[in-house]
Amino acid sequence: MGIIILIIVGGIIGWLASIVMRTDAQQGILLNVVVGIVGALLAGLVVGGDTIMNGFSLSALLFSFLGAVVLLAIVNLFRRGSVR
Repeated sequence: MGIIILIIVGGIIGWLASIVMRTDAQQGILLNVVVGIVGALLAGLVVGGDTIMNGFSLSALLFSFLGAVVLLAIVNLFRRGSVR
């Protein structure tokens, strides 16, 4: 059940992060979901286990969102040569 929640919430978080970073029109839904999931997992590893899979809390959502935004900035840096 935790994987399904991670995919759904990670997709929503990735979509919101792409709107904040203004990259929503250039990438598809699949990349939004991947960035959201990987960003959530990376944020959980950096913070120390507070991920969406461990528990649905506000701090887990916030760290997952911030992880997705940072990951989008890194992806944009490699794709374009500049952070948007």
